[in-house]
Amino acid sequence: MARVAAVPERLAQGVAERVVALVVGSLDLNALVGRVDLNALLDQIDVDRVLDRVDPDQLLDGLDVNALLDRIDVDGLLGRVDVNALLARTDLAATMADAATSTADEALDALRLSAVRADDVVARWCARLLGRA
Repeated sequence: MARVAAVPERLAQGVAERVVALVVGSLDLNALVGRVDLNALLDQIDVDRVLDRVDPDQLLDGLDVNALLDRIDVDGLLGRVDVNALLARTDLAATMADAATSTADEALDALRLSAVRADDVVARWCARLLGRA
């Protein structure tokens, strides 16, 4: 009995598949999409959930940084920089003092090294004069 019932089911399944194929094939998708309210559809999307699925590393790996930089107007960007405001935010006196201190430290180190070398030279000469060398 199960075999007899299976034949009509298979026939009905085949007919249903054919009907669906005919209906889908006859649809004008552009007209169908034109009837969709995209704003209402977008209102239903949880943007945070979508962004949680985005891998920033994978996104950046596909980015051509050189092509992006080629699109930047560097002269225009620099023209927007307020040099006076930038200098006002910079403690120029402290920066110069740091540089001067660093230079003075380096000069002092060089002077100490020279004194040590001179001391070695004098010690060798004294050793020779005293016959210890």
